[in-house]
Amino acid sequence: MASRRASSVLGRTLRSLRPAINASVSDTAACTGMARACARSALRPLVTSAAGNKVSQLRHLAPLASARSFASAATSGPITPHGNKLTNLMVTDEKEKAELIAACNGVTLEVSDRGACDVELLVVGGFSPLEGFLDEEAYNHVVEHTRLPDGLLYGLPVVMDTADESLQPGMKVLLTYKGQNLAVMDISSKFVPNKAKEAKMCYGTSSLEHPGVQMIAMERGKYYIGGSVKGLELPKRVFPCKTPAELRAELPTDKDVVAFQC
Repeated sequence: MASRRASSVLGRTLRSLRPAINASVSDTAACTGMARACARSALRPLVTSAAGNKVSQLRHLAPLASARSFASAATSGPITPHGNKLTNLMVTDEKEKAELIAACNGVTLEVSDRGACDVELLVVGGFSPLEGFLDEEAYNHVVEHTRLPDGLLYGLPVVMDTADESLQPGMKVLLTYKGQNLAVMDISSKFVPNKAKEAKMCYGTSSLEHPGVQMIAMERGKYYIGGSVKGLELPKRVFPCKTPAELRAELPTDKDVVAFQC
């Protein structure tokens, strides 16, 4: 029984590692100061290559042809971002920013440190190809299958939590953080997640001794809300954080680059 349980946990761990492409080198650049503020960094060790792409250390799990294509990609620049696109959800036009804020009609949601990290990673492309927080359908699909509904590998659900009863689908909400207006979210879904199932499926345990389970059960609000996000500004940091696009532009084109998210 113990051997079977260990095998199950190991299998789930490997499934979580395989889609490490959903994190970008943006995580790596930020992880020194974010590790405590953004628990996901501590809970989801990822080994990424070329700013948010396939895990080079797991190449042995893929067919030989895939390994060849990965190796050859290093000779022609960074390999294709996960989902075949690197998202950029930042709004730069000041008039458009003002219009987005006005459309919220004063509705705001102050996000946690972890939430601010997730908003940043969404808008700069660290969670490519996502363009917002997962709705109920996508959330359930990732929890149960470690894939988005379209079949794309995705290890853990990217969600925005809240305890606010008044927030409802169809509303626009201004996501704030320590006096900053980070983003505007167009709420398309609000639901009560099965947190016990999420913990068991994502971390292989429902024990509160696991920090990931603690986070799900004790830190997140009752509801998850999903919807598209438009970035207004990035959280202010005391350390520099390059975006995936900026870092990809600096990567060498003639060698493999492997990064570790702490």
